[in-house]
Amino acid sequence: MAVEIEGNRQVEEEMVANTMQMVESGGGVESHPYAFHVSGPRNLSSPNWRDIINSSWKDGNYKRTVMACFIQAAYLLELDRQENRTPDNALAPKWWLPFKYKLTQTLIDERDGSIFGAVLEWDRSAALADFIFMRPSGAPKAVLALRGTILKSVTIRRDLTDDLRFLAWESLKGSVRFKVAFDALKSIADKYGSGNVSIVGHSLGAGFALQIGKALAKEGIYVEAHLFNPPSVSLAMSLKNLGEKAVFGWKRIRAMLPSGAEIQSISSDDQNKVANEVLRKWVPHLYVNNSDYVCCYYADPTGSIEAGNNSGSKENVAPVNNNAASVAAKLFVLSKGNQKFLDAHRLEQWWADDLELQTVINNSKLISRQLKSLYQLPASQQAVPGKQR
Repeated sequence: MAVEIEGNRQVEEEMVANTMQMVESGGGVESHPYAFHVSGPRNLSSPNWRDIINSSWKDGNYKRTVMACFIQAAYLLELDRQENRTPDNALAPKWWLPFKYKLTQTLIDERDGSIFGAVLEWDRSAALADFIFMRPSGAPKAVLALRGTILKSVTIRRDLTDDLRFLAWESLKGSVRFKVAFDALKSIADKYGSGNVSIVGHSLGAGFALQIGKALAKEGIYVEAHLFNPPSVSLAMSLKNLGEKAVFGWKRIRAMLPSGAEIQSISSDDQNKVANEVLRKWVPHLYVNNSDYVCCYYADPTGSIEAGNNSGSKENVAPVNNNAASVAAKLFVLSKGNQKFLDAHRLEQWWADDLELQTVINNSKLISRQLKSLYQLPASQQAVPGKQR
């Protein structure tokens, strides 16, 4: 969402100060605040020959940490581009090289030329150089990583457009980024098999990852998904609590935004039939912080902030039928008491050494609404979307 790099503003201010100090002292990229060895995970070993027998990737904590690092790489690819870094001093590669992966594709937003995602694939040559003769069990052959918003002049306009698109329509299908990312994920899934592919994202990137993963699931392609601080549909609806003037103002803003790609409705029986078949096979991993109002409603089992009954055009709202299959996601909840929002929304919290998560097989109404809605229409019956913006 629009606040993830906002959550890093204090860090960026410190980064500017540190950069000035580096220039004055003759320092280099090695001491940059976003350098892997400066702000990356601690006590995390690279793959080695022992992984052939007992893979670190089977450890959920290890996998979560690496996936978060891959998203950080997607952020830094764009920051490297904006700051004109060369391959010799780029920050991003250090966030995938220790895990024996390589960059094979960058996802470009044609509207402003920014990098919003990356495809990372297992680097067999780098692994062999360290006497790793096979890919560790549980390590994906390819990962599509999607960044969130960067509040810098080069990217802020297009990033915020998609943020507002989600808040207005609770759908990102109208964005050019959706098609680019969807095509990239489908391509690597076709190449390696869906069981060997993962999609990961943070905040706005997690919103894209969730909807792209669900769109592929409709086609019978089930990829592993790891979603950090995913935006909740309840965020926009919470504006109702501010009164009629806020609602009126929001409707005016909403009318000015690019329309979401609405999907056609079908009978509840057909919807439930598709849901019953598919939902058992696709279970995304959601990582939320209770102090982050962007995603905290996923952890609310009561669904206390509802999406309303007049949202029929929205991607993530569907009729609830008690006979439908129960939907599930693996929900990992971090609660450290009352944290500041900026801290609760940061990506780097997900590779902290002292991280303690509560794991829940969700029964949240919000997640049920998110997942069930994507099976309203079988892929073969979907309308061809209009021109994307």
